[in-house]
Amino acid sequence: MKPSPQHKPAAKKTTARVAAGEVRIIGGQWKRSKLPVADKPGLRPTPDRVRETLFNWLGQDLTGWRCVDAFAGTGALGFEAASRGALQVQLVEQDATLIAQLKKIKEQLKAEAVQVQRGDGITALKQLPPASADLIFLDPPFDAALFDAALQAAARAVAPGGYIYLEAPSAWGDEQLTPLGLTLYRHLKAGAVHAHLLQPLA
Repeated sequence: MKPSPQHKPAAKKTTARVAAGEVRIIGGQWKRSKLPVADKPGLRPTPDRVRETLFNWLGQDLTGWRCVDAFAGTGALGFEAASRGALQVQLVEQDATLIAQLKKIKEQLKAEAVQVQRGDGITALKQLPPASADLIFLDPPFDAALFDAALQAAARAVAPGGYIYLEAPSAWGDEQLTPLGLTLYRHLKAGAVHAHLLQPLA
């Protein structure tokens, strides 16, 4: 039986809606897949619009890239990279509940390129071989004083020509980045979030 016209908009809206407790993968092989967002203080998934812009900056195809998401949280950034063909994605997270959730998502998506590691993001970056990562995601808790240490560790680990994505509550300019051996490639402000794409200085 054909649904009556008044029901059509409601049905459309329901299917398009993303619940407050989830985000979607935007592109690649798992496009539109939902990722749950745990109700945790300070957990702040990168907004869809920011992720879309970031992967427009990077290019849609990350085939062969080695990526590290040092403060994985929901895993939205790392799974997005894996969805777009990244060869290796290391998700690092301290919270046991989030680690269990990340492992479950990895299994559901059959994301063989993704490795889930419980631990400290900065320590994990320091343990990487120098210049070994093509893309490093840094999205630490905004109320933690981790930005300088995270950037220092990432600057050592990123390969020449690679990228560091930094999400922060304030803008980082060359005055702060140059001493770390980094330069600003792209910047976007979305609400209270400053999204930066950085590159190592030549």
